[in-house]
Amino acid sequence: MSSLRRKICFLDCFSGISGNMFLGALLNAGLSQETLLAPLNQLKLPGWKLTSSLCSASGLQATLVQVEVDETGGHRHLSDIRTILEQSELDPLIRERSLAVFTRLAEAEAHVHGTTPEKIHFHEVGALDAIIDIVGVVAGLDLLGIEEVICSPLPLPHGGWVHCQHGDIPLPAPAVCELLKGFPVYGVKLQQELVTPTGAALVAELSKSFGPMPPMTLEQTGYGAGSMQRQDGRPNLLRLMMGRKQVAEEAQQVEVIETHLDDWNPELWPHVAAKLMEEGALDISLTPMQMKKGRPGFLLCLLADPAHAMHLKNIILSETSAIGLRFHTVQRMTLPRTIIELTTPWGTVRAKKVRSSRGIRITPEYEDCVKLAEHHNIPLQTMYTAIAQRTQQHPDTPE
Repeated sequence: MSSLRRKICFLDCFSGISGNMFLGALLNAGLSQETLLAPLNQLKLPGWKLTSSLCSASGLQATLVQVEVDETGGHRHLSDIRTILEQSELDPLIRERSLAVFTRLAEAEAHVHGTTPEKIHFHEVGALDAIIDIVGVVAGLDLLGIEEVICSPLPLPHGGWVHCQHGDIPLPAPAVCELLKGFPVYGVKLQQELVTPTGAALVAELSKSFGPMPPMTLEQTGYGAGSMQRQDGRPNLLRLMMGRKQVAEEAQQVEVIETHLDDWNPELWPHVAAKLMEEGALDISLTPMQMKKGRPGFLLCLLADPAHAMHLKNIILSETSAIGLRFHTVQRMTLPRTIIELTTPWGTVRAKKVRSSRGIRITPEYEDCVKLAEHHNIPLQTMYTAIAQRTQQHPDTPE
């Protein structure tokens, strides 16, 4: 399956994240400014200029992005942002994801200020530079072909203040705390803003999961520089590591997540199972069992890599009646495997090609076989027999 080798990126936020740091990391990782300007110009907004330059922090070369704007003030509502995006010529997916980032930001600000998202003045966030940062990041990920973003836990300062339109507010900014609710964070002894509201909104909306770097074939690393100088002298950089999702082969560390369900409708299981697999579960099972007091119940068991574990736990707690989970880390070993395509008299099907010390075995994907069997009105068994004969005749089927 191609998704096993899709392009992903890991955001190593050792010094936090902002919109321009994210954009700088994308440019430093290989995205050209000329290519990026094409979708940004589709916003049809005058009065801005994007510049990028190489700089050095602790001997590391990074890209610093700056958006120069003519306007002052720049207060906008969510409806204004929506209008700008809807009237643009952006690709619908980029437009939709950009609006989702702004909506998440508006909801956080509204919660903090005790109002509604539509009444929020975006202030600095609604200014042109923030619009370019957010749309630029969404478009940049798309241009680089990145299908999945994983983010490290985020550092938050122990104290300090930042000035905004409302006056001085404590760090971390209240909107940042709201945006990062449910995500892993940790404190640092620094009284400076490390995670901006724009940066928090971007990772909260665009990241599929938070945790350690997932297994990948590393292809490129980029550093985005922030304009602030850290008081402790450490580099104010965001590191973006980009590559192909690695197919598991040898011994690896996974997390086993379990829960008992004794007051849940099992008719919901196909939906829950499909969602868990789509969101990164390595394997799942549901086993009938006898619970205390003689009631029938189920054991839900799931395998997850560390990068997806927290996200999958939240899905279980929201999609089932579970009020608690057990989890522990184990080692597992899997055989090298690839996804190939097999030609049958009725069409092409995907199959797993597994290598072991005893040779190669090929197993067709069940869903593909079912679709072809139903389309051609033939028994499913007939298709499996034809595929078995095909693999016996051509055991060296190319990957």
